[in-house]
Amino acid sequence: MTTFDEREEAFERQFAHDEDLKFKAEARRNKLLGLWVADKLGKSGPEADAYAKAVVAADFEEPGHAGVLRKVLGDLSVKGIALTESDIRAKMSELLGIAVAQVKAGQ
Repeated sequence: MTTFDEREEAFERQFAHDEDLKFKAEARRNKLLGLWVADKLGKSGPEADAYAKAVVAADFEEPGHAGVLRKVLGDLSVKGIALTESDIRAKMSELLGIAVAQVKAGQ
């Protein structure tokens, strides 16, 4: 194996590792968002955990974060809780930093 091949493999491993961390961090962020919204909806305990799982699952329904936004905004709207898409996006951004730290820490 040449040095070039070794470097190529190292870059591929790093890319795969980075993508794995990104996936885990986004899933963790969605869970944290689900728990935050569950609190706003008056849910706690197992009911809040189930809601958070539903928010994580919503990320797989539509490309990007559209599924998560749709679910969360719809659920908040039904309960008459006035948060905008930009409010939710800001919270998602805040929670992503927390999620990345948690994933890197192995939590």
